[in-house]
Amino acid sequence: MSPVALARRAADSLRQRTRKHGRLTLVIAFACAAVMLMFYEGTFARLVTALTDIRGAHAVRAALDHALRELAIAESAQRGFVMTGDKAYLKPYESSRKLINQELELIEPADMEGAEARQLARAFAKTVVQKFSEMDLTIRLREEGKVEAVNFVVTTNVGLDQMAQANALAQALLGEIDRQVTDRRENIGRLVAIARVGVAAGVFAALLALVLYSRQTRELQRAEEDKHHALEAERDALESQVRERTARLTELATHLQQAVEEERAHLARELHDELGALLTAAKLDVARLRSRLPADATDQLERLKHLTDTLNQGIALKRRIIEDLRPSSLSNLGLVASLEILSREFADRANLEVDVALESVSLAEAGELTIYRVVQEALTNIGKYAQASKVTVSLKNYVYHVEVSVFDDGKGFDATALPQASHGLVGMRHRIEASGGRLDINSSPGRGTRITATIPRAQAMAQQDIQKAGDGMSEKTYNAPAAPLTPANAAG
Repeated sequence: MSPVALARRAADSLRQRTRKHGRLTLVIAFACAAVMLMFYEGTFARLVTALTDIRGAHAVRAALDHALRELAIAESAQRGFVMTGDKAYLKPYESSRKLINQELELIEPADMEGAEARQLARAFAKTVVQKFSEMDLTIRLREEGKVEAVNFVVTTNVGLDQMAQANALAQALLGEIDRQVTDRRENIGRLVAIARVGVAAGVFAALLALVLYSRQTRELQRAEEDKHHALEAERDALESQVRERTARLTELATHLQQAVEEERAHLARELHDELGALLTAAKLDVARLRSRLPADATDQLERLKHLTDTLNQGIALKRRIIEDLRPSSLSNLGLVASLEILSREFADRANLEVDVALESVSLAEAGELTIYRVVQEALTNIGKYAQASKVTVSLKNYVYHVEVSVFDDGKGFDATALPQASHGLVGMRHRIEASGGRLDINSSPGRGTRITATIPRAQAMAQQDIQKAGDGMSEKTYNAPAAPLTPANAAG
């Protein structure tokens, strides 16, 4: 028999043995996988339950702390009104009452675990109600002018005792919650330890199956591996180079973007500190000169007035440049107010009608800056190229993402054939994608342009916002020239 035939027979025999042992290996692997899946599902469910309980406990803690703070504020406001009779103190009093009622809804005894915790929660809520009854009584008596009755109520120290009791009950409830959280954490630790053992067992079973399978298939695979080894090595090398270069380019682009923002911040600081100081000093010097000139020096006074106006224009220009480089309103007023200001200023400069519909959002500082830069770049492009008469800026808050959209009714363009030199749009897309989001550009000639950016949000932040009530929406229309802006939703 020829060597080729012998090799073929050996290969066939090896193939048959491989199939036989491969089936056995698959049966073992599927059995192990089924067992491990059931184990992991049970462990995961218990972990989720424990984590949910911990999050609920932290929410109750936060609500309890907030309720105590607002109760102290209400008591201070009540004392202020009783002492002065000024009804301005009643506004924070009523506001604190409303907030405390909201927090008490979170401290629901029925939702708490353990009889002691439920008892403490009921007692705390009852004490808070009694405290407000006492404060309402003193406020009503003060409004009726019954000062002696008010003094009598105050001297009984009922309010002081109720406040002390509320604090004591809150501390006891906090202690009980901390104890429950500690128990849950210990339970999580045990579950993690069990999971580690399960993972180790699963890894061992997988390795055993792999060894059994590899032992029978090694010789058969060796021939195929030798045949394609060179090709695969070359392909892997090329893919590795592509991935490496892509990662480097992405890292470089992100670094350049960060460097641009840092340089903008540096320039803003330099302009504010150095140029601002020089302009202010020059303005002060001009003011001194004007004060020393006689009243009949009309020509000199007129020149100094013109110089003062020029310096004021320079200071205003400096401020506008600083805001373009690094918007201070973003850190001071929030994203919603910053977008409103940006839209108003664009309406003034471009003499366009700008509608804004902005919902309050909760994002990290980097995410807020990204949204601000996208809107800024979109408005700049509209002012340069769109030839629009109306612009709409919207910001929508969803559970797991935030969506910002800028629409204009201008001439539009072919979005499928963007020019290579459109660096602004490319930079916007990279900035959004670096944040894990998506940038959509919808436009056609004569139909305007809509730029939409979607940025994902953190899971914990999304769940926190689900529990919030009354997140307002700011809707304004700016028609140039616009009145000075007073953001209605700066708290966003």
